[in-house]
Amino acid sequence: MALNIENIIAEIKEATILELNDLVKAIEEEFGVTAAAPVAAAAAGGADAGAAKDSFDVELTSAGDKKVGVIKVVREITGEGLKEAKAIVDGAPSVIKEGASEAEANEIKEKLEAAGASVTLK
Repeated sequence: MALNIENIIAEIKEATILELNDLVKAIEEEFGVTAAAPVAAAAAGGADAGAAKDSFDVELTSAGDKKVGVIKVVREITGEGLKEAKAIVDGAPSVIKEGASEAEANEIKEKLEAAGASVTLK
């Protein structure tokens, strides 16, 4: 059976962030890989391509349509007040957490994405 790449790409474009998150998890489990690996090194085939990163910065790239919900999650994660959390969200892209473990970074990412935000792990 031949893959229809155009149909796959069309499906991905229509998916929600939560659906894409589930897709990434399913691919990771099925093939024993992780999406958290440094993309540039892996794509370049560098010596560090197999090395796992042990700390991550969680960057809010966009608040999305549900800004109030994202502000609430940012407050929960950072312990900041409403004014400070709003400034962080309004200033996106901005780093929410620096030096987080992979598990903590993924947990924060999931919470923010569930609230409607776009997040990048660096």
